[in-house]
Amino acid sequence: MSEIAPVMRRLSQSRIAAYADASGDHNPIHVDEAFAAATPFAGTIAHGMLVLALLGEMMHEAHGTAWLEAGSMKVRFKAPTRPDAEVTASAGPPKGANGRVEYAVQCANGAGEALIEGRASVAAPS
Repeated sequence: MSEIAPVMRRLSQSRIAAYADASGDHNPIHVDEAFAAATPFAGTIAHGMLVLALLGEMMHEAHGTAWLEAGSMKVRFKAPTRPDAEVTASAGPPKGANGRVEYAVQCANGAGEALIEGRASVAAPS
């Protein structure tokens, strides 16, 4: 069991719009700046699944097909992700038990604010 390399991405408004097109989720909180400015968020925010995908990418890079075949995550969304945020997906040290490897996982913005927190596990290498 080894440490996992973090994944970092800048989530620009254009990337958020591209995700809206790919997913079909054109909720105005994500893509309409005038609408979003009048909400409690005071501006657009990234789709939660777009941010969460960084954790999946990180786990896949570390565990390959084992992640695709038997990986699981349980997370909580803690804060909205603003356009142009530098988001880092990271994992804590691995812990093994019952044939699985478990990590504390997180996505955080450049200020260190947790956006997503949770746990991810995958079958331990044989």
